[in-house]
Amino acid sequence: MEKLESIEDFHQKKLLFMPDNLKKEIGHFNVFVLDDFMGCSAKPIPYSRRDYFKISLIIGKNRVHYADKIVEIDKQVLFFANPQVPYNWEQLEEQQTGFFCVFTEAFFHQFGNLKEYPVFKPNGSPVFAIDDDQVEKIKGIFEQMMTEINSDYTYKYDVLRNLVFDLIHSAMKMQPANISVTQHSNASSRISSLFLELLERQFPIENARQRFGLRSAADFANQLTIHVNHLNRALKETTQKTTSEIIAERILQEAKILLKHTDWNISEIAYSLGFEEPTHFNNFFKKNIQLTPRQFRTV
Repeated sequence: MEKLESIEDFHQKKLLFMPDNLKKEIGHFNVFVLDDFMGCSAKPIPYSRRDYFKISLIIGKNRVHYADKIVEIDKQVLFFANPQVPYNWEQLEEQQTGFFCVFTEAFFHQFGNLKEYPVFKPNGSPVFAIDDDQVEKIKGIFEQMMTEINSDYTYKYDVLRNLVFDLIHSAMKMQPANISVTQHSNASSRISSLFLELLERQFPIENARQRFGLRSAADFANQLTIHVNHLNRALKETTQKTTSEIIAERILQEAKILLKHTDWNISEIAYSLGFEEPTHFNNFFKKNIQLTPRQFRTV
């Protein structure tokens, strides 16, 4: 897997220079026309994780590899990328158009927690297929971003934050039955949120020497300074799953990513995911997938 790409790396690689506002603002925001970044070849972008958020309107035929999933794009989509989950786009036709914006978490400091929104949650759905009417509305928001960022208006970054929220809420309204922003209405939901945040901080595994440190319910309970039974009850109440089930599901997701998108051998992947022996990893994987890691890699 490629190394973590910073917002500075993005600008050096894509623009070949550092924009003036990268260091002047607390946090950073920028917006671009996608057409300016489209080359003649349909070479896939390296599968990697970024340290910034990105929202893209892409019109054209593509394939997105996100976490352990592959999504086929036939026409046009709105895509939300977060810093925790690696992804790449595979361009399937030369003609592509659209917009995208990039921003750091610090850009929204004191203006809301982006990670609370389903579009940016690691287990959420970041790809929204949109129809022709919706695409015109989304294009209008991006075009307003382009106008604002090039203006001399003193409070333009406040306007830009609001426009980002417009994109987020426009996407969330497309699937109203399946979304809800987490509200910590009781102790159980608060504990569950802290547990899931701590779990996600263990990932992604970016090199074969890195190791998944918290493997058991007791490990997480100790880190959260609560009794393991308290953690188990909270998660069962809010997710209907046990602590061990949630940990296993996340390890399995990362295992699929490493098998498909790295050239690490099975022993290296097993070690990085916290398994003492490769056979333990093989048994865990086959129990859940009905395939051995080696078979899954070649499917």
